[in-house]
Formats: sequence, C-alpha cells, structure tokens
Amino acid sequence: MRHGNRAALSAAGFAGFLLIAWFQVIAALLAVALVLSVLPGSAAVRVAVPLVIATAGLLWWATVRALRLPRPAPAGVPVTRADAPALWQVIDAAAAAAGARPPDAVTVVAGAFVTLAERVRLTGLVGGRRELFLGLPLLLAWDQPRLRAAVAHELAHGTRRLGRFAPMAYRGRVALARIVPRIPRRSPAGPVLRAYAAWYRRIDAPFAREQELAADRVAAEFGGGRPAAEVLRDGPALEGMQQLFHAEYLSPGWQAGHVPDDVFGGFLRVLAARPDDMALLRARTPEPPGEWDPHPPFADRIAALVALTDEGPEVAVRPAAADLVPDLPALGRALQAVAFPPAGRTVLSWDEFFDAARAGEMEREADASLRAISRVAGSPVTGAADVLELAADGRLRKIAETVFDDRPADEVAGRIVDLIALLLALAALHGGVARWRHSWTGTAELVAIDGSHLDLVGPAELAADPATVGAARERLAAMGIDLATAGPAAAGRPTARVPVVGGVVNVLVDGVRTDVLVVETGLFLLPGLPRSRAGEAKRRLTRLAADGVLADGTPAAAKAPALDPAALGPAPGPAAVPASDLVTGSGVLASLDGSRFIPFADMAGASASRNGRRSWAMRLSDGGTLSVRTALDSDELPGGWTALDDAVSFLTSTR
Repeated sequence: MRHGNRAALSAAGFAGFLLIAWFQVIAALLAVALVLSVLPGSAAVRVAVPLVIATAGLLWWATVRALRLPRPAPAGVPVTRADAPALWQVIDAAAAAAGARPPDAVTVVAGAFVTLAERVRLTGLVGGRRELFLGLPLLLAWDQPRLRAAVAHELAHGTRRLGRFAPMAYRGRVALARIVPRIPRRSPAGPVLRAYAAWYRRIDAPFAREQELAADRVAAEFGGGRPAAEVLRDGPALEGMQQLFHAEYLSPGWQAGHVPDDVFGGFLRVLAARPDDMALLRARTPEPPGEWDPHPPFADRIAALVALTDEGPEVAVRPAAADLVPDLPALGRALQAVAFPPAGRTVLSWDEFFDAARAGEMEREADASLRAISRVAGSPVTGAADVLELAADGRLRKIAETVFDDRPADEVAGRIVDLIALLLALAALHGGVARWRHSWTGTAELVAIDGSHLDLVGPAELAADPATVGAARERLAAMGIDLATAGPAAAGRPTARVPVVGGVVNVLVDGVRTDVLVVETGLFLLPGLPRSRAGEAKRRLTRLAADGVLADGTPAAAKAPALDPAALGPAPGPAAVPASDLVTGSGVLASLDGSRFIPFADMAGASASRNGRRSWAMRLSDGGTLSVRTALDSDELPGGWTALDDAVSFLTSTR
C-alpha cells in the first residue's frame, strides 16, 4: 500500500472513532424516541424527561468526558527569536529538512525531553498552534548534532511527505493514546470505544511504524546518523539521571522546606560526578514500546539508523548545544523561578541545602521516636536530656521493650543506642560542634566542625547504660555538646516538612466527600469539593502537595509569610492552581478550613478490601475508626492508590 493510502486509512480510522462515539448517543436518542412513540401521549410526557436523562443524557455526558483532551502546559520560559536567534535558526532548518512548518513558539522546560505539542481542534481532526517544548537539561548536557537530530525527529511528525493526511493521522494517534486510557472502566460509552480503539491500533500500526522510521531518517539526515542513534540511548539515560537527581539530591531538601539556589547547576554536577551511572543507563536495554507507543522496537530503529550512517571519521569536537543560547545561566535562573518556585521555602546554597535536608530527615526520625516514647512514658520527652534522664533511672529500657515488644533483647538495646546517637548528632549539629561533609558521588559523613573524625556511638553506648550515664554526660561536655539543643523543635527552629507519598481526591471518608494527602507520618484530610469542581479538587491537592505539610500536620503554606498571589508562581508539575485561588491576605490557603491531620502514630491498625469499590479501614488508638472508600469520580495524584495500600501494609506490619 502506498504511503498516501496508508495515511488516509489511518486518518479515516481516527475519524471513525469520533463518529462511533457520537453514533452511540444518536442511537440512544433514537431508541428513546421509539419507546416514547408507542406510549400514550400522557405517559410519554411523564417518562420522557427521566428516560432521556437516564439513557441519552448519561451516554452524552460519558462521551463528552471521554473525548475531552486536557491541555497540559509544563512550567517553562518562552524563548523568542530575538532571545536566541541561533537556536531558532537550527529549528527553522530542522523544519525545512522535515518538510514541515516551524513551531509557532519555543518554550524551555525543566524536563530532559523535547516534544512538539499542538493545540488541536475537534479532538485532532483539525490542527492548531504548535509549540516546541525543549528541556534545559538537553541544552546543558548535549552537543548540537544530538539536539539537531532530536528536534528534527519531533518536527518530522508534521510532514506531508508520507501523504496529505499524514499530519492528521499522527494527531489522531496521539489523541487516542490520551483518550482511551482515561475512559473510566464503568463508563457506559467505554466498551464500544475500547473495542474500536483496539481495531484502530491494528490498522494504524503499519503506518505508525513507517511514520516513526521516517522521522528517524530525517533526524539522521539533519543531525547525522551517529548523533541520531545516540539520542535514542542518551534521551532515556538523561531522563533516568534526572530522576536520580530529583530523588537523591533535590527531593529530601525540597520536602524539608528548602530549595537550592541553582537547581540545574546541581544537575550538571551530578552528571560530571557520576559518569559510570550514566554509562550504565545508556547500556540498559530500553523497555518495549507500550500499548499506545507508536515507536518501533529499539533494535529496529538502531538498525535502520546504522544503515544510514556514513562510516567516515567522527568529528573531533562537537559544538555544545549551550552555545545556541546567548545567556544560558540566566535562562536557567528564570526557569527555576517558574519550575521550582520557593513558595515559602528557604533558598540555600547547595552545601547549606544538603545540611538542612539531612537535619530535616534526622529531626523527623527523632520526632517520631520521641512521640512513641512519650506515649509510653506518660509525659513529654522532647530531646536527649529527657532521654538520658529516663536512662539514668532505668526506665528507658522498659519503655523501649514496650514499644518494641516483639523484638529480641539485643535488637532493643541496639535501637536504644541508635536513638541516643541520633539525638546527640542533632545536638552537635545545632550547637555548631559538627557539620556534614558532602560528596556528589558518595554518602555524606558527619564530622567535627574542623573536619576531624567525630565519635558519637561511644557516648551513646555509655548513655544507654544507667550505670554510665554520668560518664556519658562528662564526655559530651568535654566535646562541647549541649544536650539542650538536641530536640527537634529546640531553639525555635522551624518544624520540618515531611515527604509527601501520594494523594487521592473525591473519596468518601466516614461517608463524607474528602481529599486525602498521604505523607510519611500520617494522613492529611481535606474537605472535598462538589462534583462540579472535581477537576479543581485535583489541582488544589497537587498544590498542597507541592507546598508541603509540616511534621505536626500543619500545611506549610499556613505558616508561610504573606505572599503576593501574582508573585507566587505555579507549583512544580503540570497541574497548577492559580495562586489567587489559594492564598488569602494572610498567606494561608483559603480552602483548607475543616482540614485535619491523623498521624500514623495514633492508628492502632488497618485493613484493605475490595468489594466492587476499594476501601480502607484504620483503627485509631482512642477506639474510633476511619473509613476510606472510593466513589465514582475518585482520582489520584501519581502514586495515590499505592500510597494508601502501602500505608495499610505499614500499619498492619507494625501494629
């Protein structure tokens, strides 16, 4: 079959999907009209409205919901032709090589990817404004040939060289890849649409493969065969390194309420410090294409590019992609302001950021342990001084045995020493006796303020024994460690934020519509919004997750200084709520009235069940219960359902 015929068949298949979707609604209306036509006039009038609503109305609503395409807009910085003429010259040349028109705009974003987004009309039947999203990490880490190949591949998706209907076929494929997975399992429009989509994938697969291989050929012709092949490996590898950077370097301090002054500079340091990790990611075999991924298998794409590659000598030095932007550091700072807005967080240098992140982790761990000890002791235990008092009169061991009643004696003794060492480390850090020695390649080390070795395990072992608590105090005094500074909340230090694990919206908590944010230490419950504002509920919870929750269960935004809504900026991630909807004149989230926090420490057990709908039940220490159940329009932030399941598993295994 010729290229043009395949493109026309694919485009027709996509148009057929839309026709089938609306044909269901028309068929339902005709069926209702047929039923009404055989009823007496008075009976027809009585049943017409409820019957139309129950059949055609419900099907119409389900179809509209299924075909609605969200328009994600990653936080980014627009780059005009005047801002970066050299970059635009490359883009224009790539468009000419692809036989497509240049994009209408270019936006530099934080992710390690390049993609062309089109604001389509009629669900993709008609094209619209096209915007190229270009990841700053690519400009920082890649050379120009690789960037040229990646940009040319994306722009080649809009070429008409494979037929006049080729752009429409590509738009339809992208649209269905977003529509079909979002169709609710119980949607009345779902069965027919999913069946047609499965048939469409089969008839579209040959042209989809052809279109992607053609885009690879354009990339090889414009950027070079070797760079085009390198993009296939380096793209996923760079995304993997960015995920590692966010998880290991950025997220701990961000969750603790801080932000580094140069996020993208830190990413460059990680790339320079961990070349072996990058090499491992490059060598990893990519995952097979997903159900709606039109790309051919990786091996087939590489083989096709090898056949196009000129085996001549490699260029000694390739020009850096960063040279295409006149002031890349300034662009990085502007992008950080919108992709990682402080929103009340403290801006620190990377060394200070690492210090604060480690201290925050330690304080959260110490706070949880001290809360458990306080419950058993029957009185507040706030820091190392109180713990040593309990150890001196022999009560600490008995309390620990109660807390860890199913653990062997040796393990209980070890945990006592670990807790005391943790509290002593906090005291040393807050008292200026110790500091962290950080490394971009290895584990941080707690050392004395002059960089020498610092032994805190020895004093902790002495403090764990009632007979040697006095000797431990003398040794700590000689080291200059003041136990009064050991508590997590001592000296007026701000409460640390706790990591957000996931979230779910529009669930029923004890029968009441509620949104739930799962954090490391408990559940934050937020009164739900009406069904008509279901989309807003997800954006609201996304913003709350981005702002963070303090260890005491208070939203971080509630304790932030008053902010100008226009200056707050969007939250990190694709879903952002207008700042004016979230902050009042006092800087407090306006829609958090009635919210409450339930710590895991106050839960005595939990269970999960699935009887049609998923449900979770938590038993509280005071004898009450907390029931969470899904509703028809329940939805999740990334990892939300898994977070609830993991919370139940944690409570089951530790209670």
